[in-house]
Amino acid sequence: MMMMMRGTVRVRSFSELFQKQILCPRTLKKTLQGPVRWTATCRPAPLLKATPSRALIDELITIEAHYLPQNTPVTMRAQMTCEDGYLWQSIAHFHSDEDGVVNLTKHSSVGGSYVGCKPMGLFWSLQHVTVEKQGIRLKKKDVETPYTVEVSVLEGHISPLNSSKDEQVSRTNERELATVSIQRWYTAPGMRRLEIRQNRVVGTLFLPPGPGPFPAVIDLFGLVGGLVEYRAALLASHGLACMALSYFGHKDIPGPPKRLNVGDSYFKAAWQILCDHPQVCEDRIAIIGISFGVFIALRIATSLPVNPRCIVGINGPFSSINKIFGEDGENIDEEQKQWYINDQGYVSFRDFSLPCKVPPENVIQVEKVRCPLLFIIGEDDLCCPSLEITYEIERRLRIAGKSHLFTRVSYPGAGHLIEPPHTPTSHSSTWATQPTQTVIQWGGTLEQHAAAQEDSWPRILTFLESNLRKADAA
Repeated sequence: MMMMMRGTVRVRSFSELFQKQILCPRTLKKTLQGPVRWTATCRPAPLLKATPSRALIDELITIEAHYLPQNTPVTMRAQMTCEDGYLWQSIAHFHSDEDGVVNLTKHSSVGGSYVGCKPMGLFWSLQHVTVEKQGIRLKKKDVETPYTVEVSVLEGHISPLNSSKDEQVSRTNERELATVSIQRWYTAPGMRRLEIRQNRVVGTLFLPPGPGPFPAVIDLFGLVGGLVEYRAALLASHGLACMALSYFGHKDIPGPPKRLNVGDSYFKAAWQILCDHPQVCEDRIAIIGISFGVFIALRIATSLPVNPRCIVGINGPFSSINKIFGEDGENIDEEQKQWYINDQGYVSFRDFSLPCKVPPENVIQVEKVRCPLLFIIGEDDLCCPSLEITYEIERRLRIAGKSHLFTRVSYPGAGHLIEPPHTPTSHSSTWATQPTQTVIQWGGTLEQHAAAQEDSWPRILTFLESNLRKADAA
């Protein structure tokens, strides 16, 4: 707005000056000559950016806040609601720099859910805050929808929330400066999901975009039961056809509960289904397993007439306390006699599954393996004696002259559930296929386990790529 004196006239723009004949072009030119000073009495509102804001679960996301007050304490907070309706949260304390910026890839958290410069710390440090429900393990059920994480920057250093009541009290006192919504996906655009219900086989096949044919992977989880798809979906998002295969505790697999009701013929049929698919390279198939899935993977490779290109094993056994199953399956319930339960009611399978305590006839003859093996090990695994197991596997392969096939990568402070990176983990959780009071100890410290997940995943992808795509892969 300008004010000029010929009487008292208020005008809002230069065009109005012309209309009112207060300034002619000559006067205007004279008026604009000489120094001009602009003084701003306001600054831009705080801005929070996430790049990218829609990403795969294993992609790095850069989070940065701008136009904050200079050199002042702020809190970054991430919140999401899982598919079961429980709230998950993490916080990190920062001090804005002299430009009023906080960048999580450059600046260090000085407190909260983690400490230090951890670009994805807000994601892997997420913990559920619902006190009414304990022992929650985060597992994506519907992989065709994302996790939506709301990240906010707040004034000052706030404390983490511990319950719904705490949250209501805290929200009345906190001041949110900016927020951004982030979608984290297990499925890339254009990926296809196909349900498998054929020859008694229960699974899901994920296919990358394009005509193929693609190298393929069979994905085996442990005795959590049901059909776990998220890792298979992520592998397919990296260009590999991947079949998530169920073998225990699924409604479409008939038989008594608490029993492995499938045998060798089941896994042979699953292998054949994958080989027969027109978009799969039948001679380029690998297996990845975690926990008891490692046992199944080694059983397939050593006892069935198939030739996997390679095997990835994550914290799992190569033996069973019971007789190795054939066509009759295995009575998992019998193993309860061997479980160790501590004073808090937490169960551990570690001690009874040590190689020295398993009858020799129940041990898989790993020396029959003909393909490369990559074993990922958490040295703080409280569920399975993973380190001791890999020592024994390595010893047997060395005697058989096959040491060159074996690679072990072990991580101090990592627990049992080493999964794709930038995802929260649980030190313990309830076992869904057992009574609700049964809580499994997985082990691992938060930051060391997160580091293991970040380091192991690209190793797994590289191992699969090198063995499945190279023309001279054997």
